[in-house]
Amino acid sequence: MSDEFAFVEDNQNLVRSLSTNAIINTDRSALALAKAKKLAEEYKLQEQQNLKNDVDNLKKDMSDIKSMLTLLIERN
Repeated sequence: MSDEFAFVEDNQNLVRSLSTNAIINTDRSALALAKAKKLAEEYKLQEQQNLKNDVDNLKKDMSDIKSMLTLLIERN
């Protein structure tokens, strides 16, 4: 397999592999930025899921407390 590349017109960050005809992005900083954005989005989604779980747990706890208070009131 040949490691020869040809530059793509109008974009200095893209090259075409002459052996596979594939277009390859050579802009490493753009790749690093995309990976950082993806990681930040995954973190944000995980934080949102954690908050949702916390709210659900608080709702269940409040319901349990309400049930216990109702039971106490009924016994007195």
